[in-house]
Amino acid sequence: MIKIGLFGIGHLGKIHLRILKGLSQSFDLVGFYDIDTHEGKRVSEEQGIPFFEDPIALLNLVDAIDLVVPTPFHFEWAKKAMLLNKHVFVEKPVTQTVEESQALLILLKEHPVVFQVGHVERFNPAFVAAKPLLKAPEFIETHRLAQFNPRGTDVPVVLDLMIHDLDIILNVVQSPVVSVSASGVAVVSKSHDITNARLVFENGSVANLTASRISLKNMRKSRFFQRDAYVGIDFLNKSIEVVRLESLEGEPDPYDMVLDLGEGVPAKKLSIESPPIYPTNAIEEELKEFAQAISMNTNVSVDLTAGHEALDLAYRILDILE
Repeated sequence: MIKIGLFGIGHLGKIHLRILKGLSQSFDLVGFYDIDTHEGKRVSEEQGIPFFEDPIALLNLVDAIDLVVPTPFHFEWAKKAMLLNKHVFVEKPVTQTVEESQALLILLKEHPVVFQVGHVERFNPAFVAAKPLLKAPEFIETHRLAQFNPRGTDVPVVLDLMIHDLDIILNVVQSPVVSVSASGVAVVSKSHDITNARLVFENGSVANLTASRISLKNMRKSRFFQRDAYVGIDFLNKSIEVVRLESLEGEPDPYDMVLDLGEGVPAKKLSIESPPIYPTNAIEEELKEFAQAISMNTNVSVDLTAGHEALDLAYRILDILE
């Protein structure tokens, strides 16, 4: 049984607390820490989980920590845990700066603990179902739009929302980014509230990303265009749509959508399908993977390197905006 301590009991921290309690076969939730003593004691009484006013005392009692504190504190607590050889799960973005994540990468060589970053969309059941279908996409378009919420406006929308899609795209394309262009506008907060970025990869793939936190409706969609196929992923509604160009064998059926591609080119037909999605809780799935990696010495899907690369690309975009 893995003894784990939770750091941070804000909105997302409370979700992690509930899930960790439910994963009692994998984790022994020793307790949690939060800077807000009043709220910590209230949640402790409500949930029956010990609240630690001294975070170091909690750190010394556990094998692993789950960091759901504000981003500026990620580096401090991850470093303290690693120096004590404690495994680390940290919410995205991995750290506040690229220099901090680079320092953790160096530290990881000396203290090779399991280190997982909470890019939760990797575990979205729609992406999990679509991933085997994504083969060398040549053009990618993403829209991650959210209605305005004051929570999170202390950071640019690139670090708040777009970084999810940056991680997904880097995972799918698997090629260095050779060109970045971007534009953005600060509408209601001091940092950019809406941003568009265009990425060009060494292998020729192109990605166009839009992120906004001042939209009238929520949307989290990605579209992947590849040779003879289109794959659309709706992360919000957890569905996928696959459109394929297929060879036409014999006479078409009355309901086939046939494309005449010109003289001398065999006609093709369009097939449209919505593969089944098996519903899961993405946060629960990533924490399960964290437990498995610790117990069985396996790899995690989103390791420290992946978290660092997504953050580094996000800052390349921010540097252009500024």
